Formats: sequence, structure tokens, C-alpha cells
Amino acid sequence: MTDTSSAKIVLITGATGYIGRRLTHRLLETGSYRLRVLVRNRHKVQVALADQVEVREGSTFDRISLAAALAGVDTAFYLIHSMGAEANYRELDQQSAENFRTACIAAGVRRIIYLGGLGVRENASKHLLSRIETGEILAAEPDRIETIRLRAGVIIGSGSASFEIIRNLTQKLPVMITPIWVRTMTQPIGVEDVLSYLQASIDLASKGDLVIDIGAERLSFQQMMEQAAKVMGLRRLLLPVPVLSPRLSAYWLILFTPIPYKLAAALVEGLKSETVLQNDHAARFFPDIQPMPFRDAVAAAVRELENNQVISRWCDSSGRQACDIKDFEDPAGAILRDVRIVPFTDGEKAVEVFRSACSLGGRNGWFRYNYLWRLRGLLDKLVGGYGLNRGRRLHRDLRIGDALDFWKVVDIKEGKRLLLYAQMKLPGQAWLEFDIQADRLVQTAHYLPRGVFGRVYWYAVLPFHNFVFADLARTVVQNSRPSPDGGDL
Repeated sequence: MTDTSSAKIVLITGATGYIGRRLTHRLLETGSYRLRVLVRNRHKVQVALADQVEVREGSTFDRISLAAALAGVDTAFYLIHSMGAEANYRELDQQSAENFRTACIAAGVRRIIYLGGLGVRENASKHLLSRIETGEILAAEPDRIETIRLRAGVIIGSGSASFEIIRNLTQKLPVMITPIWVRTMTQPIGVEDVLSYLQASIDLASKGDLVIDIGAERLSFQQMMEQAAKVMGLRRLLLPVPVLSPRLSAYWLILFTPIPYKLAAALVEGLKSETVLQNDHAARFFPDIQPMPFRDAVAAAVRELENNQVISRWCDSSGRQACDIKDFEDPAGAILRDVRIVPFTDGEKAVEVFRSACSLGGRNGWFRYNYLWRLRGLLDKLVGGYGLNRGRRLHRDLRIGDALDFWKVVDIKEGKRLLLYAQMKLPGQAWLEFDIQADRLVQTAHYLPRGVFGRVYWYAVLPFHNFVFADLARTVVQNSRPSPDGGDL
């Protein structure tokens, strides 16, 4: 492991969000920095990262925790925005930025790096205007602290809100009736390029305040949809009409995408304003970064989704009802979930609960409702799937890549996490996750439906989930208890 004890300290706020998670992974890979993250809830930091970064719990509205998080920091990333979570989000954004800049100056931080949005104040939507104002507040004292304000438009990456909308609409609707302002121009950018700009901003030779607009080629939203369809091997027809209001368009999005109404409304409002580059600073200051074309960014996002390697998703940092992942990692952009939480006492050690979860399947079966699992396996076989016949490699031991009945083991964190990927025939993709915490088991069935039938399937089997998954979680914990003679039950 790289020794970073003498390296400069970099703080990432919003570290559990879409960009923040990925940036944390990116900077850890370099081994060049001591990373510190400021989060509202430390349990939302992925288990795999918790031992590699300094985790500070607090917020930009708590001056004491903020000051502690900034102590000794050289560079601070500000990756926070409300996106309409509260009615007074604009005032909250302003106060948060003010608190952060003041605390950074007091702590002697050298530089703030902010990721905002493209656009101009005169015709910006309310949400984009709030992000513009946030950047201006962070940069209000250039003689006392350096700031780099990166400004991006539509970010394309698996799990991003923009990509989720494009992918869902393109896959589900052969013909789309769209608002006339899908012809509005923007300059999308791949998420990997965004991360490259953020990383390069840490050591960029610059003083005062610097605004850098980033993006690839100019495209209308209609062109983006059409090009994305071609990348996915689909043919789609878009028919812009002048009669769709922003409200109707937002309702249209929530019917066919996983985006909740408030976020959909904010995104739709932003469609009416051009979001194109206002300067050439990206090429001047970062000549080695060449943003990938939109098609390549879409192709990369699709590959990441298909390979189950999604690191983060648009709703990861949600503190509200939208799609909060609570205390577990979000695999592959799933949008429907069944979550079961079973507490256990100190006598039931977490490691034993983990072993109990790892003993599922094969000859061990699936507990009380094993006959329902076998029926599902039989149906799977009848339609050409694996069924339950594959069993498991060993009675109790699992490793990544193992077959487990009609599941495949895709991730194991010893004593902490087991993630299974469904290889049964489904109108979508599914995962079963066991997140073992200090005093509870969080068992989650994640599901990414494909089309309308995928959603029909989920709700059709939902009644069975109420007792099958509840029994599974409960019995995994019960079977972790040692028997009176000291052996396993």
C-alpha cells in the first residue's frame, strides 16, 4: 500500500454522491494524496473505502464539524448542491457555500475546486442559477483563497441522471413525442473526462479565481437521443411538438424513467436554456485532456452497466425519499428494491452472520420457502435458464466468480458483504445483497427492469417477496447463532 502520510490532504465533500464517489475512487488509485471525506452519515461510505480514507461526519451547516474536517487540508472539493430538495434550496445553497468558503479561509486551505453547471445567468433555470450563484460565493475572496470553478453540462456515465433518462426513454419508446425544446443545444461530457479535469485541477498552476467550461461536441438533446439509440443498436423516431408543458414533460419522465418528479422537473426546466461553453480555458489549461465524443461516452456507460461495475448513481447522496441507498452500496443502477433489516445482538457476531449468508444455496437450500425457490428454478429451466441444478462449488466457502444455483457471486468483502448477480431468465437484471453491519443485517434485492414488462414482473412477484425475503433475512441471522454444544446449527 502506498505511504501517503506526508502527502497533501485533499477533502471531498459530497463524497457519497454521484461524482464524489467516483472521484474518491479515482484519487485513491493514484496513491498521491491523503483523502478525507465529509459526509452526513459515515455509514454511507462504502465498506471498501472506509479503511482507505479519513471519514469525518458533519455538514457545511455545522461550523464545528466543518472546521475539524478542514484542519490541515490543502485542497477542498465542493461537490454539494440541493437540486430542489427543499423549497428554500436556493437560500440553503448560498448559506452552505458561504459557510464553506469562510471555514476554508480560517483553516488555511489553499484551493477550493467546485463543479457547477454550464449556462449564463440571463437565461438560466432556477436550479442552474443557484449553481452559478454557489460558484460565485465560493470565489468571492480570490485574494484570500484560490478557486477553480469547473462548469459542465450534461454528464454521461452509467448511473447519472442524464444517462438514466436517455437510456430508459431510448430503450422503452420506439416513437417519442417530445417538447419543442429538445432542439436546445448543449455540450455533454463523459463522466471519466469530468473526473480527469477535477483531478488535474488539484495541482494546476493558477492563482485567484479561474472559471473553466468543459464539454465535448455541441449537440441538441434530440441529437443526443438519436445517437444514443444508434449506440444501443436501436432505431428511434422523435417528434417534437409545441404543446408539451414542462409539468407534463416531467410527468412523462417519471412514467418511463427512475427519476423522481422534483428532479425530473428541475432537469426539464434546464432543457429550455442553452448550456454551451463560454470560454476555451479547458483546452488552454488542460491540453492533455481530450474529451471523448458523445457516442463513446454512451458506449462506455452501457459497458459499465452491462459489466455490473457501476460505482455510483445519481441518487447516492439523496437525503430524502428519492432513492436513498441508506447503509449499503448501490449495484449497477438498480431502481427497484426490497430491503430487509434484521438486528442482532453482540452474541451473534457479524462474522457468523456473514458465514451464514455464504452458506446459502446448493444442498443447503434457501430455508423455509425452499420449495418456492425450487419452483422458480424449474420455471427458469423450462425457459432455457440455469435453474438450481448448478448448486455450489463448496458446502460453505464462496469466492468471486462462483456459481450459486441461478446466482453468480460478483463481490465478497470478508465478514462484511456478499453480492449475488441473478443469472436466471428475467425481464431485467437482479442482484441479492447481504450487507453485514456491526449490529444488523441489511439484505437487499435490487432490480433493474427492462421495459414495461420488467416492471410488471416485479410487481407480480412482489407479494411473494413479503414472506420469501423476510424469511431469508431472518433465518440467515438465526442460523448464525451457535448451538448449545458449540457447533453450527
